[in-house]
Amino acid sequence: MKTTIARPFEPPPVSPLEWSGWPGKKKILAVDDSSAERMLLSMALRSVREYDVLAVADGQTALDQIEKTVPDAVILDMKLPAMSGLEVLKELKKNHPLIPVIMLTGLADVRMAVEAIKAGAHNYLTKPFESDQLILTLSQAMERNEMIAKMEELSRQAGRRGPALSQIVGDSPAIESVKRQIQQVADSSLTVLIQGETGAGKEAVARALHEESSRRDKPFVAIDCGALPENLLESELFGHEKGAFSGADRRKQGQIELAQGGTLFLDEIGNLGLSLQAKLLRVLEERQMRPVGAAMAFAINVRFIAASNAQLSEEAKLGRFRQDLYYRLAEFTLHLPPLRYRMEDIFPLAQRFREKACVEFQKQVTTLSKEAEDLLMSHSWPGNIRELRNVIRQAVLLTPDSEIHAEQVQALLGNSSSLESPGPVAVPFLPGQALRKIVEKAAEEVEKQAIVNVLRSTKGNKSQAAKLLEVDYKTLRLKIKKYNLPVSEE
Repeated sequence: MKTTIARPFEPPPVSPLEWSGWPGKKKILAVDDSSAERMLLSMALRSVREYDVLAVADGQTALDQIEKTVPDAVILDMKLPAMSGLEVLKELKKNHPLIPVIMLTGLADVRMAVEAIKAGAHNYLTKPFESDQLILTLSQAMERNEMIAKMEELSRQAGRRGPALSQIVGDSPAIESVKRQIQQVADSSLTVLIQGETGAGKEAVARALHEESSRRDKPFVAIDCGALPENLLESELFGHEKGAFSGADRRKQGQIELAQGGTLFLDEIGNLGLSLQAKLLRVLEERQMRPVGAAMAFAINVRFIAASNAQLSEEAKLGRFRQDLYYRLAEFTLHLPPLRYRMEDIFPLAQRFREKACVEFQKQVTTLSKEAEDLLMSHSWPGNIRELRNVIRQAVLLTPDSEIHAEQVQALLGNSSSLESPGPVAVPFLPGQALRKIVEKAAEEVEKQAIVNVLRSTKGNKSQAAKLLEVDYKTLRLKIKKYNLPVSEE
């Protein structure tokens, strides 16, 4: 192994089973049965001033040491006496799953190294290797571990609001209103209808409603009503008895039955056919369900949450959705605003997606360039949060360094980076004014014009305007006040 020493070699501690005790250093435990290899590993690792190195000869000694002092990382040889490196790894991961482990192996043992990766090792190196390669791999492993720890801490801090609500990112007035409504209705018996555009986060809201309720320890079952043809969807929802139809060779529990005691989330419920709508209405009214081919119905205890990207009230008026089912579902209606109406939430969301992508792809992307941020703010986000997540996730993967650049974002956004508006918006330019400020001003002008146009179409009816704009009534009133719009009080 080629060794590069960055500073004069410091002798190991007097006792081979004690750390040096240097404060602020990362503890690295190296495990190899060869004394020569242990010396080379110690020399290579101690060339990094921040590392405190302890080298041991066998797996049991390593496990005993870990129980005394948990190291920041472990370098583990595959071939060890008594216990193999793979056996040591599996035992280590039982009690300390987050310790990053680098496996050392010969060329003939690469297959076993792959098994070690599956068992939880961060990476492996084949002998002989250069010390720079070892140090780089070790550094990446510990940085990834720190990123995971940071995300968990952020999650714990956000968890003061409740773990489910912490998944709904943003502090805009619109999303704060959604969070308040979730807390108000979560533990009630009301059926909730979530209205919002595709990709706006309707399932996240449904999960938050479940987690904030007393049903949180029972199942949360989600079904996409547009993903299956109607003949299969009926069996999927209600289940069937053996012999109910050709191919029904056994009894199948339906999604409603699987959600017993918990919550059933019916996503894109507007895709249900009218005949299935009638059967679902009976279930909601009678709180009983009969599987396909069953002679008897049985009682159910299920909280129903439905979601649709179409305005079900309008669909009901047009005869495409049963009006009686709509009223059953809309005991409480929660309007989820699209991302373009909560632009101040773009950066917090982008940061959350960046952190998750860094863990997923094992990369250290810490920032977005100012130009990349400006592009995010100037985009209209027709795909809402889902589109933003996809853009950031791919940008993290594509960027060659620690920053997401404008060219990566631009390539992923394509040619649709200009903000959609009801018409041309004139925004005065002031010398020295940042692009972000210009974009924010343009967004405000678009928002103001949209509210004016909708209020004009509803003849000043703010309740109808709020529904058409898919914002809650209070948020609309605040916007009207903010822009000093002349409307009559209802």
